Amino acid sequence: MTTHTDTRPADGFHLPAGSAASGPYALDVDPERAGWGYSSLRVLPLAAGSEHEFAAGDSEWIVLPLSGGCTVTVEDADGGTHTFELHGREDVFSGVTDFAYAPRDARVRIAGAAGGRFALTGARCERRLPARYGPASGVPVELRGSGACSRQVNNFAAADVFEADRLIAVEVLTPGGNWSSYPPHKHDECRPGEESELEEVYYFEIAPAAGNPDAPGLGYQRVTPSGHGKGTDVLAEVRSGDVVLIPDGWHGPSIAAPGHDMYYLNVMAGPGEERSWLICDHPDHAWIRGSWADQAVDPRLPLYTAPSAAPSAPRPAQTQEEDDR
Repeated sequence: MTTHTDTRPADGFHLPAGSAASGPYALDVDPERAGWGYSSLRVLPLAAGSEHEFAAGDSEWIVLPLSGGCTVTVEDADGGTHTFELHGREDVFSGVTDFAYAPRDARVRIAGAAGGRFALTGARCERRLPARYGPASGVPVELRGSGACSRQVNNFAAADVFEADRLIAVEVLTPGGNWSSYPPHKHDECRPGEESELEEVYYFEIAPAAGNPDAPGLGYQRVTPSGHGKGTDVLAEVRSGDVVLIPDGWHGPSIAAPGHDMYYLNVMAGPGEERSWLICDHPDHAWIRGSWADQAVDPRLPLYTAPSAAPSAPRPAQTQEEDDR
């Protein structure tokens, strides 16, 4: 079940894998496609030895390896060139990854000697911040909830962790059989100190059954209307590569099928002057938080932790003249 107003995408809020592909991207969602103002997400597959270049335009971007590593070169608007070696990871279920931040008005080149897949999380913004490297060792890994609501959050670009102008992005891993993104919550109104107005993209990958890589997994995502003219209503069966767009509404649960761990990448941005993630729980379900103190966190978590130190330092920033030598 998916309903939407006339201002939303004609193909709805659930975009199955491949349905939003464009050019080199296996997934390409921008504000125009989503029908909103700020948030973007692209997924770039790169063959071994190939590269891809794009203009940041009016958005800031984070290059986040989903599988494999790459070299990210950022040419900023002031003429400087910065190169970062991303070690990456085998896949999203195997470890925390490092990442690279590129400011608006830059040109970004991604080169993959061994190939891989890379998420490009973006947000329209005003400020131009420095290009930077984010080490895997600096990513806080949080265990949220307990019992059947236990999940792991990799806060690589949470609002209080990594500086950006508008972009907020985190990864969530949910063991098979658990309910994540629960209790249902929303962030579609600006209420200073209580709630932020943020658009959100959910990008999913589902692990195959243990010992049976040919058994693909699935999960479910629910979004319900929050009222006051905000009518997003989604009940979607999600599989690897699927996306759910959440312009408004109570969202959750994200349900992982038994035997299939669920990963989702959250990308958020909005119009507020303060970059913050303030949520409001659904009043019918907020009570569940009070039950967590009497339950243990799922012993399957964490699926992994951040390394204690980066395996090696990224390449230092280089000037264009140094690159030309």
